[in-house]
Amino acid sequence: MVNTVASTSEQAPTTQQPPAPAGATVPPAGGSAGLPTTAAPASGEAMTADDEPVQDHGVPADPAEADGGDGAGSAALDGPLPAAAFDLLPDAVVVTDAAGTVEVFNRAAVRLIGVPVPAAVGRHLTEVLPLLDERGNDWWECSALSRELPRVIGQPERRLTYAGPVHDRDFHVTVRFTRVAGRLARVSLSLRDTLSRERLERNRADLVATVAHELRSPLTSVKGFTATLLAKWDRFTDEQKKLMLNTVNTDADRVTRLLAEVLDVSRIDSGRIQVRKQIVDLPSRVRSVVDGKIAAGAAGAERFNVREEGELPEMWVDPDKMEQVLHNLVDNALRHGAGTVTVLLRGSDTGTEVSVADEGEGVSESNAARVFTKFWRGASRGNGTGLGLYIAKALIEAHGGTISVGRAAGGGAEFRFFVPAGGPVFG
Repeated sequence: MVNTVASTSEQAPTTQQPPAPAGATVPPAGGSAGLPTTAAPASGEAMTADDEPVQDHGVPADPAEADGGDGAGSAALDGPLPAAAFDLLPDAVVVTDAAGTVEVFNRAAVRLIGVPVPAAVGRHLTEVLPLLDERGNDWWECSALSRELPRVIGQPERRLTYAGPVHDRDFHVTVRFTRVAGRLARVSLSLRDTLSRERLERNRADLVATVAHELRSPLTSVKGFTATLLAKWDRFTDEQKKLMLNTVNTDADRVTRLLAEVLDVSRIDSGRIQVRKQIVDLPSRVRSVVDGKIAAGAAGAERFNVREEGELPEMWVDPDKMEQVLHNLVDNALRHGAGTVTVLLRGSDTGTEVSVADEGEGVSESNAARVFTKFWRGASRGNGTGLGLYIAKALIEAHGGTISVGRAAGGGAEFRFFVPAGGPVFG
């Protein structure tokens, strides 16, 4: 939540409450004229000072005492706000006075709501940003009681509907009431679009559904073969037992790869990718990946063509992550492509470019921008998790490189990435 006005009056009260200045409104017993600034409670439509943990920093709760008794702290809360500072905030922020007249309407609010600053500042909030609750009632009117109660310091995040001139939109809105000696001075609203959160929730749901679907098949196979072997071990020949155990081993590897992909996605989304660079022979890594696919029976040796052009520089990369990228791209070519899979390495003074091309149908221009997104699987939606290319892109970018997809000379898809030569990382 965005704390819109910084002042010593927003600190938690100390153990001993100093006497209020003459003429000031005295808060109810146990209350506070100051505003704590910690997180809001999980539920409810109004927050009081008791909803937040007390943090004693030795700062007087009375603004007049904090500034030496001359009332400068109260003047800071009641005086003009530096609107330019609010433009630096990433979230949309709207600040009104006690009567609801808009004083601050930052740039993020302009982008989110579509109302220019001159048309917002100086007008009432209900004219600029008419918000409705889940029952369709006017939020400003319904929150009047909360604004009048001295102990209420705000409202936790809730979903409100903006009744726009063209169409309605939903926002996640957090509200903070700034009070001076118990008197409402300002109302601050922080707004976030619901689309990004809904998109994140959909991605999580898709990830859970994908993982559950991909785990079901190999686990069913493992359970079936092991149960059969345990029940009828003596009835099978050694060759039959070996075939069943090899199938179990292959399915176990599939589960391991799936879990590794899920962990990789978690690290990528949280920004926790660690790159450990060392000198790597890229051509050797490419041949190792291709030999592994041949040995696993994914394709015959005649289907691969590995070539080099130019002199390759000394490459400082993470060997495991670079091999993972090559595995993902070659797997993608074998799964979705056709014909010969060509892996070409081109050296330059600054790094190495690697392309993996097939002779299949390729990727249409409309889908070119989507192939590196999570869960994209093209036409063959039942094949793979749709995470391999997303992971490959993140690993290449973690090396400071770039990756793209285009049309190969043979008509199929060509994935091309460039990795700078780099150097040792100290410390």
